[in-house]
Amino acid sequence: MPLHLERIEWMPSPPLAPDDGPIDIEHLRRMTLGDVHLEREVLAMFSAQAASLMGTLASLATDAGALAHTLKGSARAIGAFRVADAAGRLEAAIQNGDNPAQALTELNEAVAQARMTIDVILRRS
Repeated sequence: MPLHLERIEWMPSPPLAPDDGPIDIEHLRRMTLGDVHLEREVLAMFSAQAASLMGTLASLATDAGALAHTLKGSARAIGAFRVADAAGRLEAAIQNGDNPAQALTELNEAVAQARMTIDVILRRS
C-alpha cells in the first residue's frame, strides 16, 4: 500500500502555559468566586502591600527573606505569578547567602508591571 503524504502547513503551537500578562485574571476570578467588587478590593490591597514591601525589601533588612515569602504568597493568591516567582528567587538568594541584587531587581520590575496592570484594571468602570 502506498502512503500518500500531503504537504502540511504547520502552525505555531500555543504556549504550554498562557502568558496573559502580569495578572492571571482567570485565576483571580476563581479565587474571588467571580465577585468583581472583591477582585478590585484584593487587587488594591495587593498593590499597596507590594509597594510597602518593596520599600522595605530595598534595604534588605534582616527579615527580608520573610517579607519576600509573604509577597510570594500574596502574589500567588491573586495570580501575579511573575511576582511570586521573582519573590521566590529573592527568598532563595537570601536563604542561601547569595548576592540578592539581581533577584531584587527582577522582583522590583515584576511588581512594577503588576501594579501598572492593577492600576489599569482599577480605573475601568
